[in-house]
This record gives sequence, structure tokens and C-alpha cells, in this order.
Amino acid sequence: MTSVQPVLSYASGNLPQFIKDLSSFIRFESIGTDAKYKRQTAACANWLAGHLKKTGLEHVKVFQTEKHPVVYADWIRHPAKPTLLIYGHYDVQPVQPLKEWVRPPFVPSVEGKYIYGRGASDDKGQLFSHVKALESFLKTERQLPINVKCVFEGEEEMGSPNLEAFLHKHKNLLKADVAVLSDMAILSKEKPSLTYALRGSLSVELEVIGHGVDLHSGNFGGAVHNPLQALSEILAKLHDASGKIAIPGFYSAVKVYSQQERTYMARYGPKGKDILRDARAARGWGEEGYSIYERTTIRPALSINGIVGGYQGLGVKSVIPAKASAKLNFRLVPDQDPHDIEKLFRQYIKKITPDTVTTRVHANLYASAYELDVNHPVLKAGKFAYSKGFGVPPVLTRIGGTIPVLSLFEKELNIPSVLLGFGLPDDRIHAPNERFFLPNFMKGIHTCIWFMLALSKYRLPANSQKKGEAQYLT
Repeated sequence: MTSVQPVLSYASGNLPQFIKDLSSFIRFESIGTDAKYKRQTAACANWLAGHLKKTGLEHVKVFQTEKHPVVYADWIRHPAKPTLLIYGHYDVQPVQPLKEWVRPPFVPSVEGKYIYGRGASDDKGQLFSHVKALESFLKTERQLPINVKCVFEGEEEMGSPNLEAFLHKHKNLLKADVAVLSDMAILSKEKPSLTYALRGSLSVELEVIGHGVDLHSGNFGGAVHNPLQALSEILAKLHDASGKIAIPGFYSAVKVYSQQERTYMARYGPKGKDILRDARAARGWGEEGYSIYERTTIRPALSINGIVGGYQGLGVKSVIPAKASAKLNFRLVPDQDPHDIEKLFRQYIKKITPDTVTTRVHANLYASAYELDVNHPVLKAGKFAYSKGFGVPPVLTRIGGTIPVLSLFEKELNIPSVLLGFGLPDDRIHAPNERFFLPNFMKGIHTCIWFMLALSKYRLPANSQKKGEAQYLT
């Protein structure tokens, strides 16, 4: 390739069509977490596979799993060039509360510089930035500067329960030198950021059982321990007065970071006031001795995501429920094993459960934290790509969310991952009126183009896939 300009020009000139294609993508009600949308989720996978074929990718296949399909495609024509594995997910979060949506969640609309719809940012718009970068190469140059494999799944929003088995089964098919994914936000419209670390996750459900049936609160109030009350008492003991998690042994494996890194985070990371603004919160809360940014990145957290029990309808029903439950989520930092944390949680719950009730713990999501060495050579390609695509160099940032596939790529494929985010903090992901900033869609496509070009100079020593042994050839 003598010039990248035709590729960039194709991308810029075809933005209106790209937005139409993205709108078609968003229209699919691919709510992977809800079994009622299994047919729509499968239809979305098939549409995406067809679109990848139109783009010019090869060996397109829809792999069935126990729940939702994995869409695969590749373009392998350069034996001497590196192979990039592009990951994304086409499933989306549920839309409740529906009444808070200004426009229907699966009827995408372009208003001003935004496209609105469920999945517009998380992750269909960001995934599509890579797809349209591939299209821009293949429609102009008839080739890519590197080898590419695409893996797009439909279960990320439920913790990717079938992805590990898929990766293990298809290790040879998925061999690559580096992975890239775009499923996160940058600092702002003017400040791109390159993510190098995310927290892990453990989700559990805590159930409290009191008696065999719901009881009349007049006949039994004061005589039996209300499971909702017992649950509240248990939940109140999960944190101490300083905001720390009160489970014994919980912090024993938490990684301690240097003052140098914390100073860098304070200088270049998001400010506490901005995080609170995006949360629409007047005041912060959390572990003493750490900034709001640090609390959401280098420190673990435990959140109560929902409580169920008793009468939830209109009016009055004087009842003591037979049972109550709460959904809890741990966000874990490097060196914390989610299975170890589950054991500690079970032990603590057993210890603090009143003898008037019984408790059960159900765990349903395990994901380890991910952290890439800031000096890893592949980050140079990411920095270069952002500088070209956005016109300014990125800063290195951590985020508090979890992407389970990152630790799986390390475990099953032994490759590092580069996180090129194109979303914004106010994209309202997982909330009503989700949106994607269209200038970032265009800049994201350009960034993906430059990233592939940068990787064409990326080499690994013979017979080595280990992290840190790569060389970035300028």
C-alpha cells in the first residue's frame, strides 16, 4: 500500500451509509440476557454475518453455542504479517424502565450529532467502527495490511458463559498475535484515552428464607423474624463505617500501587467532580484514603444491585414474606481471584446469618481483572492510532468495568489485548436513551484504520507468543 488516503477518504465519504447500516444493526432486539429474545438475538447474528460477507471478509460462519451464536470471519492473506483478533459483542442490555425512553429503544434515530438506540454505544456502534475500517480497506485496496480474525459474541452482557469453551475448542482457528476490542468510554470528546486495565467481577444472589409461606403481619408480626428485615441486617454488615468491605480476608490479595502510578492517575485520569457529574450524584461515597477515580479502578467494590421480597403491587398488603433475596456484584482488582472471594463471602454470610433464618448463596458470574503492562509494545500501536484518528495523543487510563473475554484471551490464546474505546462517559449505556456520538464513530473508524497499519510493523519473535517479548518496529 502506497497511501492510506484513499482508505480514509472512502470512510469519510461513506459515513451516511455507515450510519444507515448501523441503524439496521441497532434495530435488532438482541437482548441476550432475556430468553424471550432468543430468536431476535439469533437473527441479529445472522444479519451481522451477512454484513461481514458484503464487507469482503472470508470464511464467515455462525457458530451455535448453548445460548447465543458466535459470529466468526477472517481475512488471512499475509503469511509474514501479524494477525489481529477483533472482538465485540452484538447482544445488548434490557431496556427497562421503558417509560423513561424518549424514543423507542430499537427504533434508532439520528438527532444532532448522536444516534440513539439500545446498543448504539454498547457495543454495536463501537464494534462497527472496526467493521467499517475493514470495509474501507477492502473496498479501496482490495486487501488488508495485516491478517484479521473477527469474533463477535452474543452473551457478553450475561458474563460470556459459553465463550471460554468456544475459545478452548477453536484455539487453532483463533490463533493470533494480539486482540483488540472497543467497548469502553474515552475521557471526553477532546481527550481520547487508551485503557490498559479493568476490574474483575463476581455476581452472586443472596437468598434469605424464614418460614414456609407468607404470613399475616397482624397475626405474626413481632413473633417471627421477617426475611426482608434479616436480609437488610445482613446487607448492613457488608461494609464498615469507613466504606471498606467487612468480609474477613477480602483485601489480603489486593494489589498495592505505587505513588508514581497514583500520581499519574490523578494528573491524567477523570476528576472526581466529573465522575459525580456523569453519575448525576451530588456527593461521593466510598473507601477512605482514595480518590473517586481510584475507588472505581484500583480498589475493589461491592454493590447491591437489587432487592426482592414481599408485596410490590399497588396499595397495601399486610404480609411478612416467606423469603427475600438480593443481587450483589463485586468488582475485583488484580490478584483477587473471584472464586476465592466467593468462598470468603460464603463463610462470612454463614457467620452473620441469624439463627432465625437460613441463607443460600448462588454465584453466576466469575471474571478476573485485566491489566496490561503500560510498557507493552502493542500499546505503542494504540497510541499512534489514536493520535492519527483523533488528532491528539491519548492518555493511559483504567476503568472500573469488566470485560470477561480479556482474561480468557490471556488464558486460552496467550495474547495481549488492546482496548480502543470510542464511547463517551455520558452515552447512557445500560440506561434509557442510550446514544453514540457520531463524530466519534468517524474518528473511531479512522483510528481502527491507523491501528491496523501500525500493527503491520508489529512482530513477535519466532516461536513465542508471550507478553512482553514483542517488538514494535518503527
